[in-house]
Amino acid sequence: MRKCLTCCLMLILIYPLGVDLYLVGLPDIARDLNASAVDLHTAFSIYLAGMASTMIIAGIVSDRFGRKPIALLGALIFSCASYGAALTITAEQFLFARFWQGVGAGFCYVVTFAILRDALDDDKRSKVLSVINGITCIVPVIAPVLGYLLLMNFKWPSLFTGMAIFAGISCFVCLVWLDETYHKNKDAHQATDRSGESLLSSLFLSRLFITCLSITAILTYVNTSPIILINQMGFSTAQYSISMAVLASFSMATSFLMPYLLSWLGQTRVLFLSQMLFLVCACVFFFTQALYLSTYLNLVGFAMIGVSFAMGFGVLMSQALKQFKQNAGLASSVLAICQIAFSAGYIWTMGMLGVSAVNMLIILLVFSSIANAIILIAVPNEQRSLQV
Repeated sequence: MRKCLTCCLMLILIYPLGVDLYLVGLPDIARDLNASAVDLHTAFSIYLAGMASTMIIAGIVSDRFGRKPIALLGALIFSCASYGAALTITAEQFLFARFWQGVGAGFCYVVTFAILRDALDDDKRSKVLSVINGITCIVPVIAPVLGYLLLMNFKWPSLFTGMAIFAGISCFVCLVWLDETYHKNKDAHQATDRSGESLLSSLFLSRLFITCLSITAILTYVNTSPIILINQMGFSTAQYSISMAVLASFSMATSFLMPYLLSWLGQTRVLFLSQMLFLVCACVFFFTQALYLSTYLNLVGFAMIGVSFAMGFGVLMSQALKQFKQNAGLASSVLAICQIAFSAGYIWTMGMLGVSAVNMLIILLVFSSIANAIILIAVPNEQRSLQV
């Protein structure tokens, strides 16, 4: 089991590594490739597009042929695309490589959740997913540091070479250590009624909606943090980086404590507590603005968003996949695609409407906390999922 969890951890780390490691080299990339600011923004969006556009394929194929082939293929695609990005000489080639990086990362992301669904029961899966979430939070903290160290001695292509090496090692480790979980899971449940594995079940749809709001909250926080901390509060780049690292530590600490919290409080209480924290976050941001309180209270709000997300996301993903024994890959891909699309849609819509960064967070947090609490009451995890 330790070997399986190690493989899952390496696979899931590929996605945030592709997002965060290259950011420190953006100025050099723009100069050498003669890329515009639009190209640089597109490089992030096209990575997510590569993930979202192929996740459903990865999920369906993994449910038919097994998890291990998709894991190996995803890591291999990411490794090759990363090496290709290091060799690019034009912005167009760079964007093409970024798209295929997203494809590989998407394959790895989807199959990781499917493997954990196959291998672990509901209680263990909730705890493991919470811990993995905490480990992935480390990447945004250490990636800029690693990137800076690489750029001190090498040029920006070394960033992508580093990604290629990590994905290549992940591919090799999975080849050697990862046992196929799907066929074992399928054999154990040959008599399972597939009608109980519906994407339209109340439990799946409810957790899908809640996780979409949770992912949107954390991505909106990440997207608006530079505006609030640098533009509004006057933080320098160094102060911003240090602040984000400290804030991430709260999320990491919470994730690592989740196995103990779940054993003590149970899944239901932890989920309601996470939604309560979202509402408290909204109040902190609102009263800081309305009463002209110290803007440093925004940091408290940011920390609480991270803590609330860490408390709820792993548990919710585990519950969403609970009923899927033979179609966990498909369910995982649907979850991931909807989460990415919903987050991008909310941030884009609020930006088009001219909503301020802080108000963008307040609106989302208030709606999420109230709507999610109602849904958790209406569709508890313990009930038998009903078709809608």
